[in-house]
Amino acid sequence: MRKNIIIGASLAFAAMFSVSCAQQTEEKQDASMSKPIIYQIFTRVYGNTNDHCTFDGTIEQNGVGKMNDINDAALASIAEMGFTHVWYTGVIRHASTTNYDFISHPANQNVVKGRAGSPYAICDYYDVDPDLAEDVEHRMDEFKALVARSHRHGLKVMIDFVPNHVARNYYSDARPDIPQIGGADYKNVSFSVNNNFYYIPGQPFVSPVHDRDDIYVEDPAVVSGNDAFTATPSKDDWYETVKLNYGVDYQNNREKHFEQRPDTWTKMRDILLYWIEETKIDGFRCDMVEMVPSEFWQWALGNVKTKYPEIVFMAESYNMDLYREYISAGFDLLYDKVNFYDVVRGVTEGHVNAGDITNIWRKTEGIDRNMVYFLENHDEQRLASDFFAKKAENGKAAMLLTALMGNGATMVYFGQEVGERAMDQEGFSGCDGRTTIFDYWSSDAVRRFVGSDHTYVGKNLTAEEFDLRNWYKKVLNLAHSDAAFYYGQMFDLMYVNTDTYDKGQKLYAFLRYTDNGKYLVIANFAAEETEATIRIPQHAWEMMNIDGNSSVVMSDVFSNDMRTSSVSELQTNGVTVKIGAYDGVVLKILL
Repeated sequence: MRKNIIIGASLAFAAMFSVSCAQQTEEKQDASMSKPIIYQIFTRVYGNTNDHCTFDGTIEQNGVGKMNDINDAALASIAEMGFTHVWYTGVIRHASTTNYDFISHPANQNVVKGRAGSPYAICDYYDVDPDLAEDVEHRMDEFKALVARSHRHGLKVMIDFVPNHVARNYYSDARPDIPQIGGADYKNVSFSVNNNFYYIPGQPFVSPVHDRDDIYVEDPAVVSGNDAFTATPSKDDWYETVKLNYGVDYQNNREKHFEQRPDTWTKMRDILLYWIEETKIDGFRCDMVEMVPSEFWQWALGNVKTKYPEIVFMAESYNMDLYREYISAGFDLLYDKVNFYDVVRGVTEGHVNAGDITNIWRKTEGIDRNMVYFLENHDEQRLASDFFAKKAENGKAAMLLTALMGNGATMVYFGQEVGERAMDQEGFSGCDGRTTIFDYWSSDAVRRFVGSDHTYVGKNLTAEEFDLRNWYKKVLNLAHSDAAFYYGQMFDLMYVNTDTYDKGQKLYAFLRYTDNGKYLVIANFAAEETEATIRIPQHAWEMMNIDGNSSVVMSDVFSNDMRTSSVSELQTNGVTVKIGAYDGVVLKILL
């Protein structure tokens, strides 16, 4: 709906008891250094257009997306949305139940979750997953072609680096010439700095899953990837993976043995260098960084960046106390999950006050540029699912903050922009509001956007889905193109608007600005249309270098409505806007 702007409505003066301007120093850098906008693609699902998938189906029954499906049309559609990076999830070969014994040793089905297996149970760090290739024997060439194709469309490429654990049947068929991970381990001790794995001597491994024909033998048992030091892990454990040993003796007060560099360090550093040099990728999303010692990251990332300083490292991080430590270790980007995601999700769901959003930027002052804001990824429930916001449109207010509030990166999961709901019973994953990472499947809204002919024009989308994608396109391109949103300052307006709309429980407003661009962003988290009046105090105008006697024009970037008012009137009476349920407005301030 259109947002009607009314200048000059009355607003009681809010007590200015504190200054909540985010004192982020405007960095003097080239404006071409824009905000990273990352599009995560679960490669196996993205191009799969099978519309009759069956529960727990095989690859023959349900099909699988291919790297070649991500064609020029797909990449053009991604680039036009404002994305700068594509994170291709599940590229490195992982354990599955599909038999490729003509190119390698077969997987054991009783240590694979689902039919397709987890992309985080790597069975060969030097190989591309054969499920993704049309010509399996030339799968690495197909991936290199995808990287080159992405680059031609101006997109940088990231893949996963999974350093904490590997599949139980790990063996590199692609590189049998190099020392194998675990190949030289001394297995009769629980821990040795020279071992790549941790062992439970004298006890054979017992899988919690025995419903498939294969018999899996592992004696002695190797410790599971989630630090489960037991030979009998449960179904809730990461039983399909084994923990890598970086020189930390977990069973003896986590003693660190780094005097002699652990063998695992060198092997994992070499894997990073291999993918950079062999495929020309631009970065890595690093899995579960907190389960790997920061000393390794300091050493490995330092090694890599000495040779390839432009490589981007993004950390899956959950412990805010370690944010600065990992930035010092060389990470460029960090998930801001427990801070941004958890708070904004809570506000969207109605059990956290919108005023609490102020604490988000306060907790990450000084490292704002390193934060990654997101509402979806492969681990989290879909925004439009019944488990979260119920409808994609109910996430618009949250998405405005995701894209426009910080100077760091914005990340979107494939299909989020067309309202993918992920309310399917796929197989191992079950109906949980997530797009399965364990099963062969296709995603409804994504499939209809892709089209059976892989034209990526959305001709089968509903009108609402098409409008949603266009809205995302406007927001993401604004975030990517205007310096106010990637190195500008942010001024939190809540301290002077606490009496606006239920004392900030459902409304959040802030300014983003540089010398050349100034914006007022107002997000409405209420389930109904709201008329809100936002006062912009004198200090904000001073920070924006706008004289108090000036007149300004406010232009709605979505509706093109324009109104003129004086700065003094906006200080005293504010600007009043009507905002749809779970929606927002972005007003550009023009002198």
